[in-house]
Amino acid sequence: MVRRALGRPFAWLWTAYAVSAYGSGLGFGALPLIAVLVVRASPAEVSALSAVGPAVGALIAVPLGPWVEFRRKRPVMIGMDLVRCAAMASIPVAYALGLLGFGQLLAVSAVVAAAKIAFNAASGAFLKTLVRPDDLLVANARFESTNWSSIAVGPPLGGAAIGLFGPVVTVVADAVSYLLSALCITAIGGRQEAPRPTGDGPARAGSLLDGWRHLFGHPVLRALYLNQLLVGGLIMATEPLLAVLLLGRLHFPPWQYGLAFAAPCLGGLVGSRLARRVVARYGRDRVFRTVGTLRAVWLIGLVFVRPGVAGLVLVMAVELAIIVNMSLFTPVLATYRLEHTPRHLVARTLTAWSVGQQASIAVLTALAGLLADVTGPRTALTVAGLLILATPLLLPRGDAAARRAPEPAA
Repeated sequence: MVRRALGRPFAWLWTAYAVSAYGSGLGFGALPLIAVLVVRASPAEVSALSAVGPAVGALIAVPLGPWVEFRRKRPVMIGMDLVRCAAMASIPVAYALGLLGFGQLLAVSAVVAAAKIAFNAASGAFLKTLVRPDDLLVANARFESTNWSSIAVGPPLGGAAIGLFGPVVTVVADAVSYLLSALCITAIGGRQEAPRPTGDGPARAGSLLDGWRHLFGHPVLRALYLNQLLVGGLIMATEPLLAVLLLGRLHFPPWQYGLAFAAPCLGGLVGSRLARRVVARYGRDRVFRTVGTLRAVWLIGLVFVRPGVAGLVLVMAVELAIIVNMSLFTPVLATYRLEHTPRHLVARTLTAWSVGQQASIAVLTALAGLLADVTGPRTALTVAGLLILATPLLLPRGDAAARRAPEPAA
């Protein structure tokens, strides 16, 4: 298939995304590691850093959605990159001065999470104006491919860098990546007019509830949103359970644990590259139903993991199957969401989506952890695997996704 050229502005936006994605990949897991090695945080504090920080970030992002909606998107993206750069850079500075504490790590986690939500909302709205409607799926597939490749490559390299240079080196790399991303977005150039509020009164000028109203008022988006909340939340809730099971109960070496999750991420390159041709051949509604179902059927397989090579292969096979289907489904979903959201609602809708997703992950991760404490990690994995099997019932039925015409752009 001929590679589609989406223009120089998109190339700079994609470069910015790639730089920050690989920087975040290098820094993946750096904050919990610093909390353990430097701050000597307790297990409860490390768990709070992983769950409470992003949840607080989601709350901070609630008023940011309306603010982003009626600002020019490129300056917002640059500003959010600089905020994330400053927040991450504060860690090595405090470390060098001997002032680094758990409270600062928690604050950085929350600020970075909120800035990421605001950046993604502005980026989605900007993308809708940057490329033609029939190129949105190609653009989103490229973002998805970059995301999974950064997850496959970044954490192993980050782990090696930490071993060689110390615990804060990957945080420095992450901070620099946000600065480089801001420079790439600056290079896009041009001037975008700030959107004007619609309707009357302050509520019409920017309530995040408008984003949720749009999601729940659109039958297909409502179904996809509820499905994604549960699928994403349940999959993410299994990560700490697997860490306890594989490293603690089954005594997998750390390198095998890392390999079990890094190698399958290469499947994200496969799924994302297939997205456009699969939609062209089978239609978007069939992708929603079939691929959306295939994301959910594999998780239960993790319950049967055993020690040794066979257990490692099983985990990698399950993760690969999930990731291939997720990476195919996600750009199709992201494209449909943009096509069926009016321009004056894009930032609020994307913020509402992200806030709900973060809240779902935090709640389901906490509940899974409590269940694992009472019954053990394998039982909690069983419950998560069985619950996710019911999520395809929330997917759009029939040809609703195909019949629903795009919303007006105004």
